[in-house]
Amino acid sequence: MILINLLPHREAARKRKREMFFISLGIAAVIGGLICGATYSWYLAQIEAQQGRNKFLQTEIARLDAQIKSIAALQSEISALKARQTAVENLQGDRNLPVYLLSELVKQLPDGVYINSIKQENQVVLMTGIAQSNERVAELLRNLGDAERSPWLRKPDLVEITASTVKLTARDQRRVSNFSMRTEIRRLSDEKASAASAPASRAASAPASSPASSAAKI
Repeated sequence: MILINLLPHREAARKRKREMFFISLGIAAVIGGLICGATYSWYLAQIEAQQGRNKFLQTEIARLDAQIKSIAALQSEISALKARQTAVENLQGDRNLPVYLLSELVKQLPDGVYINSIKQENQVVLMTGIAQSNERVAELLRNLGDAERSPWLRKPDLVEITASTVKLTARDQRRVSNFSMRTEIRRLSDEKASAASAPASRAASAPASSPASSAAKI
C-alpha cells in the first residue's frame, strides 16, 4: 500500500528553519552581550586601577613638592646665614685693614717718596704723593705689584703723574713728581680662600703628572 503525505511539509520545514534561525540569533545575542559585558567590566576595572595609581602618584607628587619647598627654604636660610657669616668676617677683617695698609706702605715706600693723602673705598685705596723722580714712582709700583714683597697690596695702577717744583729755600728749588696711584688691599677672607684653594689645585695637578713620571721611570 502506498502512503501519501498530504500535509504541508515544506511550510513546516521553513518554520523549523525560521525557529532555529531565531534561536541561533538569540544565542548569538546572549553570547555577544556576555562578551560585551565582560569587556566593559574589564575596561572598567582597568580604569579604576589606573585612577587609583594616578591618585597615588598625585599624593606622592604633592608630598615631594612640600619636601622640595622645605629644602628650598632651608637652602635660602643656609645662603642667608653664609652671607651673614661672610659679612661679619669681612667687618672683623676690615677693622685691621688700615693697620695693614699703613704697615705695608711703610715697608714698600722707597726713599724719596712721600705720601700726602690716602683714601680707602671698600678694598680700593687711592694715594697721592710726591716723589723725587719718576724712577722712584716706578719702584713703588714694582714693590706693590710683587706679591712676595707686598702680600696685602695688589694690582697697583698709576692714575696720574705730573712734574712740578718745590722751593726748599729762597734760592733753592727742586724738581719733583706729583703722582696719584690706585691699588687694592686684600682681606683676610681672600687670604683664607687662596690658602684653601692651593691644596685643591695641587691635588688636582698631582694625578695628571703621576702617569708621566711612571712612564719616565719605565
